[in-house]
Amino acid sequence: MESPLSPRESGKFIAEHSKDVFIDQDGVGKFATTLVDKVSQNQFSVAGWKSLHELNPRAMDEEAVNWVFLTDTLNFSFWAENNKHKCLVSYKGKTYSGFWALCAAVNRALDEGIPITSASYYATITLDQLRHVMRSDTNIPMPLMEERLRVLHETGNIMIEKFGGSYLNCVKKSEKSALRLMQMVVENFPSYRDEGTFEGRRVTFYKRVQILVADTWTVLEGKGDGCFSDISEVTMFADYRIPQALVHLRTMRYSEELMKKLKEGLLFQYGDRQEMEIRGCSIWCVELICDRVRAIFKQKGLTMKEEINAILLDHYLWDYARDHREEMKEIPFHHVRCIYY
Repeated sequence: MESPLSPRESGKFIAEHSKDVFIDQDGVGKFATTLVDKVSQNQFSVAGWKSLHELNPRAMDEEAVNWVFLTDTLNFSFWAENNKHKCLVSYKGKTYSGFWALCAAVNRALDEGIPITSASYYATITLDQLRHVMRSDTNIPMPLMEERLRVLHETGNIMIEKFGGSYLNCVKKSEKSALRLMQMVVENFPSYRDEGTFEGRRVTFYKRVQILVADTWTVLEGKGDGCFSDISEVTMFADYRIPQALVHLRTMRYSEELMKKLKEGLLFQYGDRQEMEIRGCSIWCVELICDRVRAIFKQKGLTMKEEINAILLDHYLWDYARDHREEMKEIPFHHVRCIYY
């Protein structure tokens, strides 16, 4: 059987055959130009993951690494059926929604003495216990609770059987290779196998496993076991918000037919052609933006304090999408209810 394309190769292949999502090369160039000063001022930095997001762990220890594994194992499907009614979690005087509601719930549980980041605990957690940990301030629960329970049981038991109950053992076995760590997780943990078929080719998106590798790199600050020599091989994390931001920034555009479906609020199925085009073109678009930024630096004879890569650009775009949500309402994001993103 033909081996699947990597996420980068998949993005390029999908972009070359896309019928409803298009990358705007002029838009890519213009946006890349706006990023040059930000990169020069070191606004794209591995340190931003901790300094800009108060819920992320500050430590660089085994507990922090296991926190990252748990949150990324559950990092899927937070969008609300109706934006006015969503799952909200309050923690230390602030209220969070989406992925940050999950992080707040995990931190709240740890403060309450619940060892939620321990594989031996979540491998056997009950649905009632999980509902308590993830409880919302509103009457809207976190979506897919039964699926989250199934994933935790599956993942926890595999972690105990194969890796001594700690994700840090996975990280050590990767021998400082981001791609090796990614492959190890995909091979051993089924819920991370974010793959499909497009134009007869096996393609991969690997949103959650790539964000897991990226978060491992950032929580360990690129040092020690997290000093991945090939970290720039990781692509952006193909989700809902980044494509929306890329279209808003005019680096991508949608066909009239696709835009009509988005505005009507169509629920796409995981693996639909247009859903795959949105995700694949987003991956390739971010690669092109990074390439263009590097080219501008080289052309101007400038030196980057920290090499721009898809992870750092994804972090920037995700924060941009959060901070400009009102402005971006004219570009609806696509809706899919699944465990992969």
